Amino acid sequence: MEQNLSMIRVSGGVVAAAMVVVVVVYAWRFFNWVWLNPKKKERCLRDQGLKGNSYKLLYGDVKEIVKMMTEAYRKPINLTDDIIPRVLSFAHKSISIHGQETTANLLVWTMILLGQYQNWQEQARDEVLKVFGKRKPDINGLSQLKIINMIFLEVLRLYPPIVTLLRMVHKETILGNLILPAKTIIQLHTMLSHYDHEIWGDDAKEFNPERFSQGLLKATKGQTSYIPFGGGPRICIGQNFAMLEAKMALSMILLHFSFELSPSYSHAPRTIIMMWHQLANVVADVYRQRQIYEVPRRFGQNPTSTAMSRNDDLLGILLDSNYKEIEQHGNTKFGLSIDDVIEECKLFYFAGQETTANLLVWTMILLGQHQNWQEQARDEVLKVFGKRKPDIDGLSQLKIINMIFLEVLRLYPPVVALSRMIHKETKLGNLILPAKTIIQMHTMLSHYDHEIWGDDVKEFNPERFSQGLVKATKGQTSYIPFGGGPRICIGQNFAMLEAKMALAMILLHFSFELSSSYSHAPRTIVTLQPQFGAHLILCKI
Repeated sequence: MEQNLSMIRVSGGVVAAAMVVVVVVYAWRFFNWVWLNPKKKERCLRDQGLKGNSYKLLYGDVKEIVKMMTEAYRKPINLTDDIIPRVLSFAHKSISIHGQETTANLLVWTMILLGQYQNWQEQARDEVLKVFGKRKPDINGLSQLKIINMIFLEVLRLYPPIVTLLRMVHKETILGNLILPAKTIIQLHTMLSHYDHEIWGDDAKEFNPERFSQGLLKATKGQTSYIPFGGGPRICIGQNFAMLEAKMALSMILLHFSFELSPSYSHAPRTIIMMWHQLANVVADVYRQRQIYEVPRRFGQNPTSTAMSRNDDLLGILLDSNYKEIEQHGNTKFGLSIDDVIEECKLFYFAGQETTANLLVWTMILLGQHQNWQEQARDEVLKVFGKRKPDIDGLSQLKIINMIFLEVLRLYPPVVALSRMIHKETKLGNLILPAKTIIQMHTMLSHYDHEIWGDDVKEFNPERFSQGLVKATKGQTSYIPFGGGPRICIGQNFAMLEAKMALAMILLHFSFELSSSYSHAPRTIVTLQPQFGAHLILCKI
């Protein structure tokens, strides 16, 4: 008996130990999933110079995103206003901070120094006048601004945007006579290198752009001692754009203003470290299953009668095809499950109908505002079809309507952001992105880029597509209303045909204009749509 009791105790102890091990293992996996892995990715991206908000457990930036969206949607905007701060409020804030703060600081320090050194301010102004005259500076002329380039290089030497660079050694490394263990963090102080007398001379602390007159390599004596944007493969990927942006801004200022330091100015440089949360990928199942569950449920109960009584719509065709698949193989393991049918129903509504409807809504809003384009579109429809009902063969001849739709999709793309997950470690330019990193690309930021689309980027101008999409985008992958690559929307051609047919019918029978009660308030609820509806006045022709 005692032996049996001992065996039971031992067995119980083994079971308890096994349970503890299992609990510990799963607890560790959970902790790794919710904390260690995200923090590891964050550290990896920060080490490469990327800025962003710190990872927050479970809810990430959802609270801040919701708060900013609520505030942005509180009141409408003017038809001519920039819609990006309203539609992409969180992303706009992130870009304003991480993409513009360093450029703004460069301009501030430049104006402080040029306010102090009037001779350099005059030389810079003379150069801008020589290159541009009184016309507005353009991107082609910026490369000719040698003096301004020298000034910016010197300002970045004296006042670099980041005063300290951190790098982690991932494996044991020999650095000179030192052996650095793996995971050692190296801290490099940018300003100590930028103020080194042996490299820059006795005037290292003085503002002297002339030191860069023969180029950066000559000024640094061939050493890697100038690092305002970092260095190596992890150098700031936006440095060239930042310099162009700063050159454009300073040129505009010099053309219209002279400036000097105020007597009240106190020279007090300081570093403020701002930590912002990493943008989270918010996924929500907008269409609840119970809303469209009834038909598939009936199909599951009685696939041969109730649900199969009609097949004259997409759902009927789907069920009919699915039933034949099941009948052919003699069991329900083939064909679609109830959940699959539910998902297809969502796809019919969301991808196949709502996006096309939104395209037509925004098109009518813009044509209601721009009557000249409405008239051109109507004349084209009358020329191609006359008074007869539009048909599929004639739709390909509607060049003006195609231009209009391309421009509407540029200004108001159905989906304002695209998300992709990297399934394995990937090199993107100079960046190394860890596996399972989510990349989010904001469609509208690409569609509203001045460098690609020109100074009228915020205006409705279908003429930009008169020579085709490739010419309009200058050959770049910058037009992505339907996404891009192998995962581009498979229904885009059908959606365009559907929209052309609908608009052609409307133009043949109605003229329309914006009502005075219309409030311009684009917002995103899965797709981009007018918050208060599209108030239009239609007149039968």
